[in-house]
Amino acid sequence: DQKRPWHKDDDHDNNNDSAFQKSQVPHYTHTPTHYIDTNMFGGFSATKLKVQLKMAISRIQIASNKKAALLKQNMREVAVMLAEEPPKEEMASIKAEALIRDDNLLEALEIIQLNCELLHERIKLIEFDKKCPADLVTVVSTIIWASHRVDIPELLLVRKQFRAKYGKKFEEDALVNKSSCLNERVVAKLSVQPPAAYLVQVYLERICEQFEVDWQPKVKLSASQMVEPMVAPSGYSVPAGQGTGLGPAPQGPQSSAAPKPASQPSGHIPPALKIYDPSPPPPVVVTAQPINPQPPKKKEDDFAEEDIYVPPAAPTAPPMNGEHKDNDDDDNDDSKAAGGAGSSTTSYEDLAARFNNLKNV
Repeated sequence: DQKRPWHKDDDHDNNNDSAFQKSQVPHYTHTPTHYIDTNMFGGFSATKLKVQLKMAISRIQIASNKKAALLKQNMREVAVMLAEEPPKEEMASIKAEALIRDDNLLEALEIIQLNCELLHERIKLIEFDKKCPADLVTVVSTIIWASHRVDIPELLLVRKQFRAKYGKKFEEDALVNKSSCLNERVVAKLSVQPPAAYLVQVYLERICEQFEVDWQPKVKLSASQMVEPMVAPSGYSVPAGQGTGLGPAPQGPQSSAAPKPASQPSGHIPPALKIYDPSPPPPVVVTAQPINPQPPKKKEDDFAEEDIYVPPAAPTAPPMNGEHKDNDDDDNDDSKAAGGAGSSTTSYEDLAARFNNLKNV
C-alpha cells in the first residue's frame, strides 16, 4: 500500500481533532461544588431518604400485624400443652419465653415506626442542616443501632443515607451507644438476654386464665430464682414409656431439701415396671358353700301376678232327678231360650220324651 503524500492541511486537521476530544471531557475542577451530584458517588440524597423512610413504615406495620397473629396462635398452643394430662410444663415454659421475646420485638418496632414518622416529617431540616439537630440525635442513633437487629431491609438503606450525611464517626458512636445516645427502652426490648423465670411463670398463669385451663405449677420458685433466667429443662414433665403406655406416672421435680427415699434391697423391681414375675402364683383357695335342700323363698314382690276380675256365672235351671245335663242339651236350651218366653214349655216336654227313650234302650 502506498501512503498518500504529505499535505500542508494535515497538521491543521489533527489539531482540530484533539481540540474536539478535549472539549468533551468535563472540567470538574472548575465546576462549583453545589453543582456536583454527589449521589452518583454514594452520597446523601434527601429524596431517597424520604422514600426509604416511608417504605420502612409500611414494612414495620406489615411485620407487626403478622407477628401479632402468630402470637395468638402460639398462646393457644401453650394452653393446649398445659391442659394435657400430665401437663407439658417445660415445653410450655420454652414457648412462653418465645412469646415474651416476640412481645418485646413488637414494642420495639412500634417505637422505631414513630421515629421513622418523625424523620419523614422533618426531612427538609435534615437536608439543609449540616449537623444532626440536637433533638434528633437519639432518633437517628436508635435507627442506626436497630437497623441490623430487626428484619426490616429498608432500615439498612436509611442507615446508609445517614452515614453519608453525618459521617462514619457519627455511625460508630451510635453503634457503641456513646454518651447514652440511644433510646433505653428500645435497647432493653431488643436485648439478647433471656427473660426472668418469674416473668415466664406469670405469662403461663395469664394464658391459663384467658383460655380457662386449670393448671398449677409444680415447681415453686424461690426468691433468688425469680430474678434469674429460667433453668434448663430436666425432663420431669416427660412421661416414661410413651409408646407402650406401660411406664410409671411422671413425678414432679425433686428438690435438694426433700428427704431421699429408703434404699431398696438388691433385685427390687418397682411395681410399675414389674411386667413379668417368674415365681409361681399363690394357690387359689375356694370355700365350699353349704347346699340348702329347700329352694329359696320367693319374695312377695317378685313375680307378682295381677288380679283379674272374673264375673259370676249366670243362674241355671235345676237338673231333673239329680242328674246333670249333657253339653248337647245345654246348647239346645241356649238356642231355645233366645227364642222367647213361649218356648220354655216345649223344651221341657222335649227333654222328658228324650229321657224316656233313653230308659227303653
